[in-house]
Order: sequence, then C-alpha cells, then structure tokens
Amino acid sequence: TLGGMSEKTEEKDEQEELLKALVCTIHHYFGSWQAIFGRVRDVRNPNLVTYPLTSLLCTGVMMFLFRLGARRQIKYQLRDNKPSQSKFEGWFDVENVPHGDTLNYGFKGLEPDEVQEVVCTLVERLIRKKVLSNWRLFDNYLIAVDGTGVLTFEEWHCQYCLTRKLNNGAVLYYHPVLAAKLITANGFAFSLLTEFIENRDPQASKQDCELKAFYRLAKRLKKRFPRLPICLLLDGLYAGGPTFQLCEDYHWRYMVVLQDKDLLNVHRNIHLLLPLVPENHKRLRLGQSLEIVQDYRWVTQIDYTDSEDRKHQLNMLTCQETKPTRQGEMHTTTFKWLTNFIPTMTNVDTLANQGGRIRWKIENEGFNVQKNGGFNLEHPYSQHHNARKVFYFLLQIAYSIFQLLEKGSLFRKAFPNGVGSLKNIAFRLLEAWRNLRLSPAGFNSLYGGRYQIRFDSS
Repeated sequence: TLGGMSEKTEEKDEQEELLKALVCTIHHYFGSWQAIFGRVRDVRNPNLVTYPLTSLLCTGVMMFLFRLGARRQIKYQLRDNKPSQSKFEGWFDVENVPHGDTLNYGFKGLEPDEVQEVVCTLVERLIRKKVLSNWRLFDNYLIAVDGTGVLTFEEWHCQYCLTRKLNNGAVLYYHPVLAAKLITANGFAFSLLTEFIENRDPQASKQDCELKAFYRLAKRLKKRFPRLPICLLLDGLYAGGPTFQLCEDYHWRYMVVLQDKDLLNVHRNIHLLLPLVPENHKRLRLGQSLEIVQDYRWVTQIDYTDSEDRKHQLNMLTCQETKPTRQGEMHTTTFKWLTNFIPTMTNVDTLANQGGRIRWKIENEGFNVQKNGGFNLEHPYSQHHNARKVFYFLLQIAYSIFQLLEKGSLFRKAFPNGVGSLKNIAFRLLEAWRNLRLSPAGFNSLYGGRYQIRFDSS
C-alpha cells in the first residue's frame, strides 16, 4: 500500500512538472493567451457569446498539442472533465471547455490573415529574444520554402479546389499549401508564412501552382520582415532567373538545389570551368573513425542569362559524400547548389552542412511530423473555407509551442531520460491535463518562481 501511494505521488509530481514545463514555456516566450491572440478580431454578436474568442483559439491549440486528431475529441477528452474544467477556468474564467462545434462556428467569421499574423508574431518574438541566434548561417536566418498537400477529395469540394486527372481517368480534388519555415540545424522548424495554393480567379485560364504561390509568398515575406537577414533554402523547382532576381532585389541570400535536368547552360559552363580551378577543392573526413569523406568543389561567377535577358552571376558548390551503409558498403551521394554566397576554402563545409543540406528539415521536422506524428495535418477540421485555414494556423502555433517544450531545459530537467517518442509527450500532457487535480488558483500558481529555459546549441 505504501508502495502504491509512493507511485501515485511520484506520478502526480511528474504530471505537475510536465504541466509546469508547458505553461511556463508558453508564458516565458509569448506571455498570456490574451497577449498571443488579443489582436484577432471577434465578429460574433457579443450578446450571444458564452466563450471569449481567446478561449476558442486556445482550445484549438490544445487540441493539436494533445494530438486529439479531430474536433469531436475535444468533447470526449477535454470537455466535461473536472480537472480539465478547473484548469480552463484558471485561464479564462469559464465553467467548461468549449465544444468542437463552437470552435468551428466561431472560426467561420474570422479573418485568416489575422491568425497568420499571430504565427508571424510568435516567431518574431523568438528572434527578438535571440532564441534562434545560434543557428544562423553567417548571420542569416534559414528559411526553407516548400509545398505540400493538405486535403484531398475524390469529389468536388469547393470553388477553390485544384484538380488533377489520374491515369485511370478519375479526377482528384486537392488543396496544397506553400510554407516558409524557419529551420535550424538542431531540428527546429517554425512556420513563418503560408501561401494557400487555390483557384481564386474563376476566369483564369490556368490553375494556381507552387511557383505562382512562391512569388506571392516572397512578396509577403519581404513586407512582413523587411529587415530580417534571410537565406532561402529552395529545391530545384525554383532554380531560374525570376528567383535569382527576386533575391537580388530583396537582398536575400539563397541556396538552390541544382538538379541535372535544370539550367543546362549553367551545367555546361560548370563543366567548362571546373577543370580551370583545380585549387577549388577541399576534402574533409568526419565521423568517430573518420569513415565519412566529403569532397567539396566550387565555381564562382558563372554567367547566366535568363529568359527575360537579365544577366546573373551565380556560384556553384558541390559536395560528394562517401560513407558506409549499414551493410558496410561504401555509398556516395552528390549534393549541388547554386548560391549567391561566395564559396571559399574556409566556408564551403559550413555552407553545405549548416545551410544547404538542412533544407530537408522542412519535409521531416516540418511536414512529416505534422502529417504522421499525431497532429493530423491532412484531416479536414472544417468544411468552411475560413475555419479550415484558422485550424491550419492553430496547428502551426501548437507545433511551435511543442518544439520549444520538447527541446527546452524545463522538460529535459523533469524527464532527464526522456519519455520515448514525441507522441508519448503529447500522451503524457493529455493525461496530466485530464487527471491532475488543481484548483484554478493552483493551476495559475504553476507560473510562479524563477526559471530559465535553455536549448542544446550543439
């Protein structure tokens, strides 16, 4: 019996430490929920409002933080649960957690751009607090841009659907997005801006596409962060004159993947110039046993004239990496980028390993986790056009908070041995929220005390 009581006490202490890590992380970086969502306008009739808008938006964030997977799970997991009600009362002075349908109804009238601005503001606060300074590339923040599918339907969904005809003759209706994420070498992938790829003009002769969305997104990014030193990390789709000119005009750095099928004239110039600069070569050996070999070669000031007769001078950096596979065989992978950084003997390995090669984090830490890690990005949280976008942005906010929690020292101190997978953190958060009994005042007292949050900067 004493052993059982001891285990229950230990479990309660762990749950309290986990909730404290969560609420202190949110408060430390972003302040109260009112500070986070206070500028989103509430267009509902105030005489018919039971829940303040901030509480609805917060509930949406909690749904994603706890990885509930669908709106209806709010009813079964958060609503009508006494410990959950008490915590929510501490935050918003309401008696219960709002129903998932209440969220959907409330979000229909919101302006999605105002919720997008919340996403921008949260990252801006991290930048101003110098949270991300250690992972800049020569003082530039790394912004990876890539597109991904979000919703897919076999029948016509709405007027904004994109369509694609499959080989079997069936038509696919889908909604992709183009995302700009601030990424770091230690695994952060914070959503910065999103451009929805959709058919807005019914008179247009062609569908919207990723390239068109990129130019819209870049314009918005420059307007929203006019002085932010940016290095864009892009795949081969964007290798071309318009992208190079855009980066010149905006004073941005870039590293664009160069594939063999792209810019054939540039490839010809590279093949001609490489033999003329044999000194542009650097070899590194990495790994515990120096089993990884990296060979760098580069060419500078490659002349390129685009389709609009604009002249550009490009730099090319290539990295050939040879390392043993799990079967013990040696395997070589070649990476190649076009960049407006000037490669030199002292910086090529930094440009490659801490710049160009971490572009994949937008796909792994970004899209893959949000699709397959419990956030359920591809689930249609609403059929309404505005509400669907609001839910998308709340997912991005929740994922930003979750990353700060998971990589922060408060969580690592409470669980020095970890808790297994990232899904386990969400599971334990949900269990602590549902089971730990705290009065509203007791819950709010978790913010008390002095603390610091640090990240591993290696």
